[in-house]
Amino acid sequence: MTIDEIIGFVDGLDGVLSLRPAPGDGSPEISWGDTFFYYAPDGVIPATAQPFATVVAKDYPGDETSRLDRPGAFRVNISAGKEAFIRWTGHAPREPVTAEVDPGTADTVIAHPVYGTLGWLAVVNPGSRTEAATRELLRTAYGLARSRHERRARRGDGR
Repeated sequence: MTIDEIIGFVDGLDGVLSLRPAPGDGSPEISWGDTFFYYAPDGVIPATAQPFATVVAKDYPGDETSRLDRPGAFRVNISAGKEAFIRWTGHAPREPVTAEVDPGTADTVIAHPVYGTLGWLAVVNPGSRTEAATRELLRTAYGLARSRHERRARRGDGR
């Protein structure tokens, strides 16, 4: 999968707002070139919600273990929920990990190297082994974000 294929897939889901920071838009320079996906049917970035998935094409400070500084390397980060996290990693997000996986390994679903304890999964350069799983996890994360948005809207409190 390419970055553009991933963006196209997620953009095809109803109510998704894709934020692609770039020079001149007021976003931090470090975020330029990356993509952040929100469930935002009104087209406005939610003030009280995080993205449900991101695509990053560079290392961030404190998050260099995926080695995204390699040519062509990128990582899809997905907040697919505890159930999906356990299914893919074999443990709950906050449980100690017994077997380490190299966070730079391509085409493998792993616990996010920084946000895994919060239940985030990641895939560096999704390919033939993980394309279907990546799409499934993105749909799951989208569904969870949509459900959270709808619960907040019913409560009318924005939380």
